[in-house]
Amino acid sequence: MKRIIIIFLMTIGMALSQSCKDYLDQVPDDVLTVDDIFKSKEYVDKYLANIYTNIPNELMQRVVSWGHSGPWVSSSDEAMYNWDFHYSNNMNKSTWAATDYYVAFFWTDWYKSIRSANDFIDKIDAANSVEISDALKVRYKAEARALRAMYYFWLVRMYGPVPLINKVLEPDAPLTELLVERNTFDECIDFIVAELDAAYINLPRVPVNQEYGRITKGIVKAYKGQALMLSASPLFNGNTDLAPMVNKAGTPLINQQYNSNKWKLAADAAKAFIDEFVPGTYSLYTVADNDPFMAAYLACKDVSLVNWNREWIFGRSNSGVLSWHDKTPLHRGFTTEVQGYGALGVTQKMVDAYFMDNGLGINENGSNYQQTGFVNFKAPFDIKARSTYAQWVNREPRFYVGVTYNNSYWLYQGSNDREVVTIMEFSGNSGRSQSASDISPTGYTVRKDVTNNDNSRGSMLLRLAEVYLNYAEALNEYDPNNPNIITYLNLIRSRAGIPIYGAGPGQVPVPASQIAMRAAIRKERQVELSFESVRYFDCRRWKISMVTDNEPVRGMNMYVDGNAFYQTRIITNRIFKQRDYLWPIPNDEILKNNLLVQNLDW
Repeated sequence: MKRIIIIFLMTIGMALSQSCKDYLDQVPDDVLTVDDIFKSKEYVDKYLANIYTNIPNELMQRVVSWGHSGPWVSSSDEAMYNWDFHYSNNMNKSTWAATDYYVAFFWTDWYKSIRSANDFIDKIDAANSVEISDALKVRYKAEARALRAMYYFWLVRMYGPVPLINKVLEPDAPLTELLVERNTFDECIDFIVAELDAAYINLPRVPVNQEYGRITKGIVKAYKGQALMLSASPLFNGNTDLAPMVNKAGTPLINQQYNSNKWKLAADAAKAFIDEFVPGTYSLYTVADNDPFMAAYLACKDVSLVNWNREWIFGRSNSGVLSWHDKTPLHRGFTTEVQGYGALGVTQKMVDAYFMDNGLGINENGSNYQQTGFVNFKAPFDIKARSTYAQWVNREPRFYVGVTYNNSYWLYQGSNDREVVTIMEFSGNSGRSQSASDISPTGYTVRKDVTNNDNSRGSMLLRLAEVYLNYAEALNEYDPNNPNIITYLNLIRSRAGIPIYGAGPGQVPVPASQIAMRAAIRKERQVELSFESVRYFDCRRWKISMVTDNEPVRGMNMYVDGNAFYQTRIITNRIFKQRDYLWPIPNDEILKNNLLVQNLDW
């Protein structure tokens, strides 16, 4: 059985000052000095585990208990929350501010982990050699080093260039050490890549003792590719819109000259990962079934549900699955086993993004898409055919993995229920007559990642399919005629159970230009990685959020019953401003440090 590394929170008491007298000189047995930690393997293990604590947890979507997840799904054009209190609604209206608690949440906690990593790296070599071997010290230091680099990656992905602090800054240090300015974006990426390369040397290929969730060679090599993809993308590669962002000395924080070689570096990193680790360590997740459509459906559904399968590169252990409730419809009248809050609604735009089962988009000639009417249709998750709105019939397997629609059979039936069917019309069991807030705003809910409320499973953060798509995208940007673009794009489509690109019978014509291929790759990412906290960052790094996130959100008409429900309506209007490409630096940090410049327009 696989063993999962346990994430600890640890309070470390600091020794009292040696200048104190009398009883204050007596250090209680339950208070640890920093030096004490490194005398014991038990405490060293806990200290290292503490550095892992702030790894993102993307299965804890709800803002009232954010748990290092972000509002990424509901702040993208994939979905929206019905709850007014959810912070993504502030972001979607561009009413958020640098003074908000949630703006500082990630900055504060990730810098805490960076500080702990700095301290750990500085002291582990001198740890008690009786309890901690030299080999273990080397591996532990590599883990801490890799984690520090990954926290910096997550920071720059959100905030842009940040200060690189790689030693412990003590509170009594000179002011010149405490006041630091932002490094340039390229300096940040160079540091992240160099640290991941250095950590790689001393990490195992697979988790020691099957402690999945611990850093390995594959993880650092994959995140090196992630950092280089971010660096090559339009948001940070020659983005003149960010020209006004300079430090106090006038140095541009974002390089203003487009560099096509950055795409080559990203492609090379993805290919190096593939060559070293596929298929020996990682492979696309597949399921055997006599029905090819069902095999594709089960593979695309279970890739995020089967803990630490061979497609997972990195994830967070023991995530807690609070979003199970957010994605599960209300189901009033059925047992609590199948009831949720169902407030995370899929947008009509995302519904329309999925391909038909013949591999064509709904607006392409020959797609056989039918916009209106009803068809007696059996979905792959159902036990029988049901009257289904024609838009949702004969779609690709990933659609049925991702979306719960009206009159669809609920995948996880309660033991005392009979045929739980989700009805989101006004009077339905999951309709607006049942609740003012705990229902979908759009007439759809997210189905992907929903399992039978297993709070102990892991939260997937990076999988092999994304690396394949990274490789195809990076190749297309600097070497658009490279045959590997189609090869790796087709690996994704083949596993998804839809026709591949090619000139053969039953295949889909290959996109005819670099621009057309770019659009195809982006759409494949949108569908394959849907609801995995990727789309938010993709649209921003591509610098297209001014379009994708600056338009009305549409969905079904949940204020009526019957056929009128299926008439799409505007749910809300979203606003996206230039400033929203980057999160603001927390205002408190700006006030404390006069060398720290704020992001543009904040």
